[in-house]
This record gives sequence, C-alpha cells and structure tokens, in this order.
Amino acid sequence: MNKPVDMTAELLATQAEENRDRSVYEPDQPGRIFPQRPVFKDHASERQYRKTHLVAACRAFALHHLDYGFAGHLTIRDPEFPDLYWTNPMAVHFSQVKLSNLILVNHQGEVVEGRHGVNRAGFVLHAAVHEAHSDIVAMCHAHTVYGTAFASLGCPIAPISQDAAVFFEDHVVIQSESGKVAVSEKAGHSVAPYFKGVKAAIHQNHGLFTASRHSIDAAAFWFIGLERVCQQQLIVEATGRTPTLVPPEMARYSREHVGSEYIGWLHFQVLYEQIAATQPDMFD
Repeated sequence: MNKPVDMTAELLATQAEENRDRSVYEPDQPGRIFPQRPVFKDHASERQYRKTHLVAACRAFALHHLDYGFAGHLTIRDPEFPDLYWTNPMAVHFSQVKLSNLILVNHQGEVVEGRHGVNRAGFVLHAAVHEAHSDIVAMCHAHTVYGTAFASLGCPIAPISQDAAVFFEDHVVIQSESGKVAVSEKAGHSVAPYFKGVKAAIHQNHGLFTASRHSIDAAAFWFIGLERVCQQQLIVEATGRTPTLVPPEMARYSREHVGSEYIGWLHFQVLYEQIAATQPDMFD
C-alpha cells in the first residue's frame, strides 16, 4: 500500500505564495484603484522594472537625506542572471543616478555592463550576502546620521511603537568587523551569515543594512523606516525616561500585518510615483 502523501507542507507553501502580495489594506470594493505588482512576460521587461525601481530607490535616499559623499550602495539581482546584480555607480550622488549610469556587477567585483566603477566596500559586503543567500534579491546600505549613531550602541531596536514593531525579531545586531572599513573580501564573508532570515541588520559602529527577498522597493522602504525608527529611539532615550514597550505578542502582530515585504513594496509605490512624476530624468 502506498504511503499517504502529506499535503500540509505543500498546501501551506501554496497559500504563503498566494498571500505574498496581499494585505489587509486591499480594498473590499471591486474596481478600486490600488497598486498591483506587474506580471512580466520575459526577463527583459522584469529587468527594466527592477532597474527603474533601483533608480527610484536611490533618488528616494537622496530625498530623505541618506547620502554621505560616495558612501552607500543599493543592489538588485538581475532576473535572468542571478549571479549578477545591478547597483548605483561609484561616486555618483544618489540624486543623479539614472537608468543609463547603473552598473551590472558579478560576485568577483567586476563590472560587466556600464561605464562607471563599483564601490569597493559595496562589492565586498553586498556580493558576499547575495552569494551566501540565494533568496535575497535586494539590499540597501547607507551611512546615515541616526542609524550610524544608533549602531554605536550595539543594541537592537526596542518595540517602542508600531513603527518599531515591524522590526521586532526581524533584525540582528552584527558585531563582527565592527568599525572596520570593509575593503577585504574576508570581511564580507564574515558578515554575510547574519542576514539569514531577517530583513535588517545593525552593524555596530558602522550603520544600517536591509535585505529583501521580495524587491528593491521593500529593501529601500524598510531602510528608510529603520533610519526613522533609530531617530525615534534616540529621541526617547534622550529624555532619560523609560518608554513603555509594545508587548511581544502585539509587536509580532504588527510585524506580520504592517511589516511584511509586500507592505514595504506597497509603501514604496507612493515614493516611486512622486519621484517618477517630478524627476523624469531618472529614465534617461
């Protein structure tokens, strides 16, 4: 007699995939205007979408003052060649990134398409994470004011608010290679394992990272959100008073409902539409 097949795991996986791009914010009324992720007919159209949204993410970083000279790098895997990733060019301000100056880089740090060089520190860290975690499609890092300040404390984000709760049990503090400029490949490989199963990391004495298994949109928005939460926590700590924390079960509830990859993507569409409408040179 054949052993009965346990369909539970397969059913759960199917349901998880179906719910991946759904949320409680979807309108109940049919026919309402609401952002929808596109369905791509080929690799070329998906590549164009990913590149365009990478440009918008860079420009969103500029709008939120997350720039610091040439520091900071955003990456998204190529949909056809997953061992290659698109990133912003070295020594080009976030506000000046456009489709025509993006570069395509391999895990060895070689530019295979584009005229600009690659940020060495960006290659060392991002390439190591992309190589170690095939599920991670996008990453963001920048040297920001509040994130860098908070990273010096070497502690995780506390669930002091609903905004902070989206990172509850979904980020990690990395002490390895803390404060040391990452220019050796060894540094990247020592940090990469920490990104397993989380959407954000606080690298002590360095700054913030986000990683997405969904989109550059989600990685970018949750980076902006993480920087904002660091600012809020530093403000609260400066009062000298102990904040009331969101209870763990409530923090998990908020994280699951308003902290998903899809919600990050959904939030970012507001930024994308604003940038696309006001900065048409991004498509050059």
